[in-house]
Amino acid sequence: MAFVSPCRSLPSKLGHLQNSVPFALNRSGIVSKTQIVRAMATAASSSGDWHERIITDPAKIRAIATSANNIAVLGIKTEKQAEQPSYYVPEYLHNAGVNVVPVPVFYPEVTEILGKQVYRKVADVPVEIDILDVFRKPSDIPAHVPDILAAKPKVVWLQSGIRNHAVEAELAQAGITVVADKCLMVEHRAGRMSSL
Repeated sequence: MAFVSPCRSLPSKLGHLQNSVPFALNRSGIVSKTQIVRAMATAASSSGDWHERIITDPAKIRAIATSANNIAVLGIKTEKQAEQPSYYVPEYLHNAGVNVVPVPVFYPEVTEILGKQVYRKVADVPVEIDILDVFRKPSDIPAHVPDILAAKPKVVWLQSGIRNHAVEAELAQAGITVVADKCLMVEHRAGRMSSL
């Protein structure tokens, strides 16, 4: 069964836990949410720390979404799957004037999506990537990390419903900004609306 990112701003079944900091284990057991928040705040205040590259602030997320010129889309679908977020999100961005670069994982016969040349590896994209928008199951993302690191996008954006804490940390430690579990279309629209 294929993973489908909902890419809708629906309320979470977890309610108030939707945007909470995850719990983590250390040698002494479970670290409290308060300890993690304090550690993240401390890390963010020290320049150059990788934690500050994992963005959760709504205003910063919207600023990232609206400032990108070149967005590569890993896992983009074709026009035949127009009802799926992995097609209609990049289509929205394309129609909004963003340069969308398709990087499909499937469809080896396809050479163009949205009228743009297809690339089979993120590292082969010939323009500087402002955002790499990822439509892959969390368990599939680690296989793409070497390609992502070779491409050096400014931001890796994991779509709604997609989280992989280990990959997020690895990318942030490599100097790449990370946004996770957010719909780029929703945040782009919200950012554009707030600037009116």
